Amino acid sequence: MGINLSGRSFLKLLDFTTDEIEYLLRLSRNFKDLKRTGTPHRHLAGKNVVLLFQKDSTRTRCSFEVGAMDLGMGVTYLGPSGSQMGKKESIEDTARVLGRMYDGIEFRGFLQSDVEELAAKSGVPVWNGLTDAWHPTQMLADILTVQESFNYRIKGKSLVFMGDAKNNVARSLMVICAKLGMNFTACGPEACMPTDDVVNACLPIAAENSCTITLTTDPVAGMTGADVVYTDVWVSMGEPDEVWAERIELLTPYRVTEKLMALTAPDSIFLHCLPSFHDTNTAIGADIAARFGVTEMEVEDAVFEGPKSRVFDEAENRMHTIKAIMYATLK
Repeated sequence: MGINLSGRSFLKLLDFTTDEIEYLLRLSRNFKDLKRTGTPHRHLAGKNVVLLFQKDSTRTRCSFEVGAMDLGMGVTYLGPSGSQMGKKESIEDTARVLGRMYDGIEFRGFLQSDVEELAAKSGVPVWNGLTDAWHPTQMLADILTVQESFNYRIKGKSLVFMGDAKNNVARSLMVICAKLGMNFTACGPEACMPTDDVVNACLPIAAENSCTITLTTDPVAGMTGADVVYTDVWVSMGEPDEVWAERIELLTPYRVTEKLMALTAPDSIFLHCLPSFHDTNTAIGADIAARFGVTEMEVEDAVFEGPKSRVFDEAENRMHTIKAIMYATLK
């Protein structure tokens, strides 16, 4: 029996089976081929989607907008000040209004409970573009990039996340690795380890798919033999500026350096969901350098720009995988 995701929301990867995730990845590859060859694929012409953003973004917004337009849909963007949601209007009322006007809703914001309520009350598919708890659309782009790098044979490969391993990206990586049979290692300080609820949810899934979940505070142990190295910014959107000093002290031993990359597998790759502070060519990067004397944060520039880096392939793949999610749930 074929996979049918029509009418489903895409809120977190724990909601999806291995077969369903693999179906979305196959669909993503198909849409990438169509895009690369200039083949029209306006399969959803006549439909309309709305993008609700409490947090700004480059890749998520552009991926949803271009993907929707490629599929023939109309797109409305509502930024942090573009709607009354959460101010003069409740999440529930917003959901009931938008669900009568649009065929699908994207949400990028803070609370997972907000995107869950949108899905429960709108009556149309809702897609999680990021919350503080999960980042499921990013994961499909990450894994598509891994597949492309290893000839689509990823079962048994090892991925290590370096740094703040309790954040939404690391949590989501643990889930998708467990679902697809990849060994996952969270490597960071004890204070930044994934919470027990996520680990306990993933352990039986990993066992079922013959892979492992490892937590370590040792950067050498974490990096040794890894096929995929992943990191993220040390301070996420919405966190107070005051935490920088603490995070720099806490996470500097987990910066992805050329020395640590030398411990990985010969054909290993480096991933980052972006934006990245690998130099001082941003306002925040320059500010941190002036205040703390740190010119590179979560990754050395030599690694970010090096031959193992796949970060811009990964960024492009956001568009193809998000297009697959919208098509699969709206067709």
